[in-house]
Amino acid sequence: MKSRLLYILSLLLIFSSCSRELEQSVEVAPMPYTPDEIVVKFTPQVAQLIAEAGIDGSRVTRSGDVELDEILEAIGTCQIERVFAVDSDAEQRTVESGLNLWYVVRFDGNKTAVEDVARRFARLGQVQKVDVNRTVKRNYTRRATPLSQSKLEAAMAATRATIADPLLAAQWNLINTGELFHKDGVVKSVKDADVQCQGAWEKSTGDSSVIVAVLDEGIFVEHPDLLPNMWINEGETLRSDTDADGNGYKGDVYGYNFVHQSGKIVWDDVYDSGHGTHVAGVISAVNNNGIGISSIAGGDGSENSGVKIMCCQIFSGNMATTILSTARAIKYAADNGAVVLQCSWGYVSPCANIYDWGAAGFGTKEEWIAGSPLEREALEYFTHYAGSANGTVEGGIAIFAGGNESAAAAGFPGAADEYISVAATAADFTPAVYTNYGTGTTISAPGGDQDYYFEYVDDKHNYGEVGCILSTLPYHISESGYGYMEGTSMACPHVSGVMALGISYATQLRKHFKAAELQKLLVDSAVDIDSYFVGTKRYCRYVADIGPIQPMTIDMSDYRGGMGGQVDATAFLAAIEGAGVDMRFPNLYIATGAQVAIAPARYFKSGDNQTFSVTIANTAIATVEKSGSALVFKGVESGSTEATITASGGSSQRFAITVRRGANSNGWL
Repeated sequence: MKSRLLYILSLLLIFSSCSRELEQSVEVAPMPYTPDEIVVKFTPQVAQLIAEAGIDGSRVTRSGDVELDEILEAIGTCQIERVFAVDSDAEQRTVESGLNLWYVVRFDGNKTAVEDVARRFARLGQVQKVDVNRTVKRNYTRRATPLSQSKLEAAMAATRATIADPLLAAQWNLINTGELFHKDGVVKSVKDADVQCQGAWEKSTGDSSVIVAVLDEGIFVEHPDLLPNMWINEGETLRSDTDADGNGYKGDVYGYNFVHQSGKIVWDDVYDSGHGTHVAGVISAVNNNGIGISSIAGGDGSENSGVKIMCCQIFSGNMATTILSTARAIKYAADNGAVVLQCSWGYVSPCANIYDWGAAGFGTKEEWIAGSPLEREALEYFTHYAGSANGTVEGGIAIFAGGNESAAAAGFPGAADEYISVAATAADFTPAVYTNYGTGTTISAPGGDQDYYFEYVDDKHNYGEVGCILSTLPYHISESGYGYMEGTSMACPHVSGVMALGISYATQLRKHFKAAELQKLLVDSAVDIDSYFVGTKRYCRYVADIGPIQPMTIDMSDYRGGMGGQVDATAFLAAIEGAGVDMRFPNLYIATGAQVAIAPARYFKSGDNQTFSVTIANTAIATVEKSGSALVFKGVESGSTEATITASGGSSQRFAITVRRGANSNGWL
């Protein structure tokens, strides 16, 4: 415990994993953290005492433990609050995972230093882990380049008759014909240097049962190219002051604002960059609707197509986020149905130039686990509990931007091997000049590279536009509602979108996968791009800010073996066809007098076009009725019985129904 605490308090990182040596005389600045609070994991006994001191999940000022209360008295006015809200449906697994034991302790930082408070708590046997509430950086620094209204109107006029989404022709990241970026004999575009959407769309365009949680700035949920594909919590009322569905959050219709602890998503702060809206558009802007852009998994305009976007707001205006907010957002995503976690944020690479970046991040997985235990446990919860053992995917998939420090190691948490860390490429498969690469990097995707395309700016194009990623933006940033960004934080949603598209296809095929199986298929199906890393790459650093000054170069050989392959949606969906296991109608566990509704179509191939009948061997134990497209099973008496479900196409499956008095409110033991 003491060695871990010293690590947390010093926050000085080891650079043994870096390929570049830093001068020994350079001191690393500590990562910033809030000065008046710590997060603590108590023992179950202390957590129970705290719960008994007030309503579980509420704020209390004393714990009920004598030794602990002596410390609370010594540090002055304080407040203890459970980190994670009580969700009635998820509390059992919250307890199983130990996340119910985490509390935030607030105190007067002007009277007592956070380091001293952390030391006092670390000495207690009633405390398992102590963590400072560290600040988490955004993985992007530049504002968007808006697409003018005149350019949008011109694109609509030129393509309305042939392309349902008029801006698709400018989205080389989705369909790259290799015809862009040719000038004076210099070609900076390669056919198929994209995410291979065209072939994938022949199999799936995205299924509305798949939810991607976007942890970012607030999303402009009313954008006409996004609103139909926003996740909606049907149990809540927008801007409500009550928690109607009992998940611990009030008014969370489109998600939740973890910065301001409110159901109101904020996207129009003067300091907002539009980044959350831009990321959401890459993943699931509405396809085939006659306006704006296309997206990777935005459907085809038909009912129930297009994956859903859940907004988990962790940045707002010029406010940075903290591990407290991100951990809450991660758990919220798992508990409310998300299976993909889109994270264009993280810590600076351990190999970053600290003269430019001020501080370096965790150097190894072990350092990150020791230095950020709350964040780690929240991510473990997502990867373990998201999805369903009876659904398409069991477990959740967390996808992170690799970082924009031009460093030879990805930043954490994404660099941990359980997650996916994404590097960025240009339209010719070459590494974007800003991208991190090497240690911890999993896969690559288009991220834009404005400094590389400096020669292509003319009267029709601006810096920050050519070679960058076009997506949705709020109107206060772009009058057209669209514009350009770049970064590994733009590459990241391409991978999230492809993963969501693959899960959608697996849903259509009625196949079941473990989350780790899908991650492996995604990586194994990626395109090898090392052959493009030849010679040097010329660019003008900060061209959008200071113009085309003397060009610089990077040595392409440095990136070989360090970028992963480029994500390939067509190959990924093809790999899904030959993997996984067929879905099976689940065994049911029901409380006496309770009922469970099941949609049977998801467990049979071509199930949406079939009708179903059920035979229960012992109807004294359980009964079934049809309710629209669902089957409603009711527990009558304690016991077990066999049952058979038969589809109109002729196939049938056997399952068991167990009825017990001890089943919980949602029907599962």
